Amino acid sequence: MKKIELLAPAGNFSKLKTALNFGADAVYVGGKTFSLRAFSDNFTDDELKSAVEYTHSLGKKLYVTVNAFMKNADIDKLSEYFKFLYSINVDAVIVTDPGAIYLAKSVAPNLELHLSTQANTLNKLSCKFWKEQGVKRIVLARELSIAEIKEINEYNSELELEAFIHGAMCISYSGRCLLSNYLTGRDSNRGECVQACRWNYGIKDLSKEGDYFPIEEDERGTYILNSKDLNLINYVGEMISAGVCSFKIEGRMKGEYYLATVINAYRRAIDEYYEKGDCYKQNPLYMSELKKTFHRAFTTAYAFGDNAETVNYENSQSTGDALFIATVLSYENGVATVEMRNRFKVGDVLEVLSPSESFNKTFTVTEILDLNGEEVLDAKRVQQILKVKCDIPLAQGDMLRRII
Repeated sequence: MKKIELLAPAGNFSKLKTALNFGADAVYVGGKTFSLRAFSDNFTDDELKSAVEYTHSLGKKLYVTVNAFMKNADIDKLSEYFKFLYSINVDAVIVTDPGAIYLAKSVAPNLELHLSTQANTLNKLSCKFWKEQGVKRIVLARELSIAEIKEINEYNSELELEAFIHGAMCISYSGRCLLSNYLTGRDSNRGECVQACRWNYGIKDLSKEGDYFPIEEDERGTYILNSKDLNLINYVGEMISAGVCSFKIEGRMKGEYYLATVINAYRRAIDEYYEKGDCYKQNPLYMSELKKTFHRAFTTAYAFGDNAETVNYENSQSTGDALFIATVLSYENGVATVEMRNRFKVGDVLEVLSPSESFNKTFTVTEILDLNGEEVLDAKRVQQILKVKCDIPLAQGDMLRRII
């Protein structure tokens, strides 16, 4: 049986390697133009070529987002970009604009097309329409229920369906938002969203010059436009049965520790589902893992129909139950060479984040040395390279964290 694809974001080459190392079957990335995450590092043309080669060397896939809305001035440049992406053998491009689809079919007719969630595809007839335009896969709108996805699949059995399974949600319909543009002049539909929905809002009384009234639900204020984070870790089987072929994790702007934690949790949950069926839900590990990184309150969004409880009133984002301490650069003879990310010291108990069997094992830090062999009792310098004694086998790319 072919397993469902686990598709992860990669905002740069380092994140791409992390995503693939921790179990993603495919990654989606953006170039320097025409992508809806302009503030992520993204990939130059040369980096894209190298990324495709690296990903394919592991037997995995790479998709490129070209999902910004196109203007007339973009046509010539986008035409050359599509030709380039086809020449470097990307597995698909993720597009939104009908004109971009028309252009891609004209200049690179064999380039596989996936329709972005920005197209707000909500029904079986829309899916059929896009299939007839040459689209192979639909990234479904987040507003759909599992029952609706199943109906779409039954009506379009030859069409691939991709659905978000974890990550930030947008307060606007499938991310088509004007709020950022209105407040800051940065257009979310052209890749420059400032996430104004995450701001802490108040009220200004225009009848009294200068008067300002904070909206206070508690001492932290309020976040009236701030959506909870999608989390469907307990519904892997339901999504597969509905006909989804690819589980998509949101987060090209997220850090490597976030990606490693989330991808690792879903990889293990999916694998256990295929081995044991729904019994995997009895394992509390996966939900606890997802709480060990930055996140907002979780929601199943519209997976089971209308849901009035999707707004995260408490805060913009919580810190999570664990602190990312270091990345493992190498391991030899019981000593890990690490790059420090957050402060730690001798005596701390650290936990291993790894795709290997060392996952979630703990050890007490008994010795820290710098590269000169000098003892370090309290590691305070961010990104300092250190050597840490550890009796747990580690590998390059593993991460260390401290439960908080």
